[in-house]
Amino acid sequence: MTADNPFLPPPEHRDQDRRFRGRLAGPVTIVTAGNGRNRTGLTVSSLFVVEGDPGRIHMVVGPQTDLWDALEVSQRCVIHIARESHQAAADVFAGLRPSPGGPFATMATTDSAWGPVLIDLTDRAYCRLLTMEEEGWSGRVALAIDKTEVTDLPDPLIHFRGGYRKLR
Repeated sequence: MTADNPFLPPPEHRDQDRRFRGRLAGPVTIVTAGNGRNRTGLTVSSLFVVEGDPGRIHMVVGPQTDLWDALEVSQRCVIHIARESHQAAADVFAGLRPSPGGPFATMATTDSAWGPVLIDLTDRAYCRLLTMEEEGWSGRVALAIDKTEVTDLPDPLIHFRGGYRKLR
C-alpha cells in the first residue's frame, strides 16, 4: 500500500508489531505440500534455517491456510526459493494474482515424496514435519531438512515492507 492510499490508517493506528516485522527483509519462498487433488502451495517469507544434523527450517504459516492443513496430513513439504523472475508465481501462491485452474495450472511440476516440485524454482529443500503450534494469529512450523538442491542463485526475490525488492 502506498502513503496516498485513502484506506490506509495513519501510522499511529497501525499494528506496530506488523510494521516492525515488515522492516525485516526476508526471502520469498513457495512452500508446496500434498499430492494429486490435495496439493497446495503458499508464498512464505517468514522462515529461517538452523544448522544441525539434520538442518531445520522454522517458518510462520497461518493455521487457517490450506498449507497448514496439507502439512498436518502429509507431514512433508518442499520449500522453493524464488528468483526475481518468479514474482508472478509468488503472487499467485500468495493469493494476490488470479490463476485460472489453480496455482499449479501455469507451472511445470513433478511429484515427489515430499509434495509438488516446481520445476522452474531450482533451489529447494525437501522437509519433513517435526512440530506445528498455533500461536496468536499465526502458527509455528518446525521442519527437518531431508535433502536440498541449490544453485548459484544470483537474483533471489526479497520481501520488504509489503513488496518485492532486488537484493542488489
